[in-house]
Amino acid sequence: MRNFHIRLLLIFVLFFSLKISAQNSYVNQYKMLATELSQEFGIPTSVILSIAFMETGGGTSSACKVLNNHFGMTGKNEVNNSRFKSFTDSKASYRAFCEWVSKRKFYEKLKGSQNHNEWFVAIASSGYSTKPAEWKQKLNLVMKKIGL
Repeated sequence: MRNFHIRLLLIFVLFFSLKISAQNSYVNQYKMLATELSQEFGIPTSVILSIAFMETGGGTSSACKVLNNHFGMTGKNEVNNSRFKSFTDSKASYRAFCEWVSKRKFYEKLKGSQNHNEWFVAIASSGYSTKPAEWKQKLNLVMKKIGL
């Protein structure tokens, strides 16, 4: 029985290690792109990455894998019948999100601010989320989880 518990514990440790590794992989893969866009648009890297991470489940969603859509954006799709927009690559998806944000009323007021809570509230309240309070809370948890 003791060997069973040890094996079970090892399986849990391995599972969580792989999950953390996948999370770090997504962040590491897109951090430079998010940083470049942050410098260009004045949106914090942590805001861009945490929204992308949450919307894609750390890069595991079908919208991300099939459509290169990292932000759950809706629109024209030439790949399948989903309502999500398709992008030629991940960079186009990240840029489209930053361009969308830059066209919102709150943008000029927050541009350059590093206060992620203000960004989350503003983005959610501008129609990006149907449940702004829950969405903001989830994003704060994601930021802590992935170390942003």
